[in-house]
Amino acid sequence: MPHAPLSAPASRRQILGGIAAVSTLALASACGATPVAQGNFPVRFSDAEWKKRLTPEQYYILRQAGTERPFTSPLLNEHRKGTFVCAADGNALFASATKFDSGTGWPSFWKPLDRAVATTTDRSFGMNRTEVHCTRCGGHLGHVFDDGPKPTGLRYCMNGDAMKFRPG
Repeated sequence: MPHAPLSAPASRRQILGGIAAVSTLALASACGATPVAQGNFPVRFSDAEWKKRLTPEQYYILRQAGTERPFTSPLLNEHRKGTFVCAADGNALFASATKFDSGTGWPSFWKPLDRAVATTTDRSFGMNRTEVHCTRCGGHLGHVFDDGPKPTGLRYCMNGDAMKFRPG
């Protein structure tokens, strides 16, 4: 099947994001993904129950702190008014008004909803990053970086498979 031509040259951020994603996926495959955030979350299930409730992709990301390939999420191009919610428990995470195109290949937001997400330090793969997880189930959503737009200057780089979109 032929590939569609690119409409514009890839930006430096897109290229670096792609390289980082491939490297992360390779390391995750070789080493195994890190477990989800530890804590006493309101929504809890056994590992077997999570596997029944989630798709394999959702389980890999939300429960094993995996990462989807860049530019593969349908939510990347979701521009309707509404709310992005946790795919595991329906917790409202981000308002559509805070979504922006970061050029990285993952849905990005400059601010979460109040008390929707929490962060922990992620030292996996020899890096120091800030992991973002759902406050209700502890599921891994992605990471937050300090290279986002005003007014916060933050880029919540989220895995689309970790979320669902609720129009409205």
